[in-house]
Amino acid sequence: MRTAAALLIFVALAPCQADEPQNHWAWKKPERPKVPAVEGHSFANPIDAFIRAKLVAAKLSPAPTATREQLIRRVTFDLHGLPPTPEEIDAFVNDKAPDAWAKVVDRLLASSRYGERWGRHWLDLARYADTNGYEFDEPRPDAWRYRDYVIKSFNDDKPFDRFIIEQLAGDEAFPNNPEALVATGFNLLGPDMTDSADQAQRRLNTLTDMTDTAALAFLGLTVTCARCHDHKFEPISQKDYFRLQAFFTPANFRKDVPVATSAEAKARAIALRNYEELTKDLRKQVAAIEEPHRKRMFEERLAKLSPDAQAAHRTAPTKRTGGQIELVAETEAKVRVTDAEVAKALTPAEKTLAEELKAKLKAFESKKPPAPPVAMGLIDKPGPPPKTFLLERGELGKKGVEVEPGFPAILLPENKEAPAAVKALPSSTGRRLALANWVASADNPLTARVIVNRLWQHHFGRGIVGTASDFGVRGQKPTHPELLDWLACELAGSDHKAGDDSRSWSLKRMHRLMLLSETYQQSTQASTDAAAVDPDNKLFARANRLRLEGEAVRDSLLAVGGRLNPKMDGPGVVLPEASRAAGGSRAVAVTADSAEHTRRSVYLFSRRNLKLAFLEAFDLPDSNLSCPKRERSTTATQALALLNAEETMIAAKALADRLTHEAKTEDARVALAYRLTLGRAPSAKEMDRAKVFLKESPLSELCRALFNVNEFVYLD
Repeated sequence: MRTAAALLIFVALAPCQADEPQNHWAWKKPERPKVPAVEGHSFANPIDAFIRAKLVAAKLSPAPTATREQLIRRVTFDLHGLPPTPEEIDAFVNDKAPDAWAKVVDRLLASSRYGERWGRHWLDLARYADTNGYEFDEPRPDAWRYRDYVIKSFNDDKPFDRFIIEQLAGDEAFPNNPEALVATGFNLLGPDMTDSADQAQRRLNTLTDMTDTAALAFLGLTVTCARCHDHKFEPISQKDYFRLQAFFTPANFRKDVPVATSAEAKARAIALRNYEELTKDLRKQVAAIEEPHRKRMFEERLAKLSPDAQAAHRTAPTKRTGGQIELVAETEAKVRVTDAEVAKALTPAEKTLAEELKAKLKAFESKKPPAPPVAMGLIDKPGPPPKTFLLERGELGKKGVEVEPGFPAILLPENKEAPAAVKALPSSTGRRLALANWVASADNPLTARVIVNRLWQHHFGRGIVGTASDFGVRGQKPTHPELLDWLACELAGSDHKAGDDSRSWSLKRMHRLMLLSETYQQSTQASTDAAAVDPDNKLFARANRLRLEGEAVRDSLLAVGGRLNPKMDGPGVVLPEASRAAGGSRAVAVTADSAEHTRRSVYLFSRRNLKLAFLEAFDLPDSNLSCPKRERSTTATQALALLNAEETMIAAKALADRLTHEAKTEDARVALAYRLTLGRAPSAKEMDRAKVFLKESPLSELCRALFNVNEFVYLD
């Protein structure tokens, strides 16, 4: 019987190799399937009907419900990345109301801790880091604004379709919204070789990265292979690839997009005018001394460039063509004149006078307003867009046919290539907005499926589609295709009643739907039959036991000892370990306020070339690439980190101090230690062992031992 059931599951879940790539399930728009009826059962949550129907067909039964202690620990880490407090555990355990579980879920979703947890998942996809990578790994002083944007968007339950549009085309869709301008930084988060000798190639590398990442993150498509040739496995042509890239070609890559609110900009403008009026004569005198030297050196350097490059530099920035923008970027370093060079060129008399004038200017420094807030982002250049060419073998110097912006033909009606409907805007080409609107459309067959699958993956330990960023022909077949389509339609609201906008594209609503299911509330205990027939738990006959990510482990160590700083937002916190020089990169200044060092891990300064050792031990992803799923390895370095890392030693001492302060007896301290670290009371045997242990060891050593219990880093 088991062999037959196992064969049935294998056949049902195995990829279908006979289908033509053009007929692949993911290219078809999802249609809401009928919720299956399961004989002898009725379900309040449609998810359970879809799951149970598969289990019944395989002659399997679901696991029993997890204990209340297990459930609240599981869901608190799931939504917050932090352990529940003893008070939160007790409140749920003792709440006998029918909606007790729903109240827990709603409370957790309403907390700002939710955005910090789920924002981190999106930052993995967005390949977020605070440095450029490559040899010098220079800091990106304003990258943190994108991180804060993501956290706020999740906390606000921003509709996911708007979340997409802001990141791909916030400057075009909402040009006066600073938040939307910050969102476009998504496209520039990849590594950047700023010292490249070939700036045109550098720009192409960035265009390639943003094209590839947009397809991975939003569409679950791996299009990279089509850059050099027609995709060998997917029905995506090289022309498709460069038509997709053409949406991004007109964009100007900026590190200084103004993101002040209108009120902030107005107040600064008034302060700046006052400062300039007060210092006008002094600044004019300094300029009269320095500008002739600056202009002379600039002209000398400009004369050494090609005629085309000279013309590009002499053209006003707003009137430069796409080719001129690239020429200026490629040669800018060759004509740049620094303040130090100007100072060196001054005569002794000029230098003395300039220093006297600048000393007088310093007296007005307090009147000078601080620099306005800026962010990384895209700003489309008005006017005719630069041409986009298919590049043979993906090489910049081998231009093929010119292409216009367009979507992959396989995702269009009848799979026929067609130009995208692009409407020019007053200050931009409108290309990225056309792309964003198509990606965020409920008619797009991929977008809603991809994001609900990502939510499912994080909640249940594996996606309905196991390859979360690859829904193509070479990706894994969905284990529950009808459920996936039902969830996608439920998210996008394509068949909801007119005017019922509150139901569309809300991720919090989808979280709630999944978490309130009986499927989510199962224990991790597999039955004998399920273990034999479905060892990988593809049918979700039980909950999957999951190891916490490094950030959740570190944050837990801070939380249980009462040391976690709940402050949100702002520049990344540089810990001493992250400050040192690495390879060709320079040291970064440590954050001076030590209270900042105990903030949540999502706010730590993230260097591409120097990962924090504690987090790296727990499979911190490579921020050079979009990461759809964290690895969950089991290694000796993890055990060593939990035994000997400085983070662990400090946390053990802090927890021991807390226990001594909050509990008056040894038994009470042991009980509280278990409740704080493992979310439950100790058994009688564990209590006896702990008391024997404490006869020869300090309380901090018991705390350190509990950090090394599997339950501390695994969720049941």
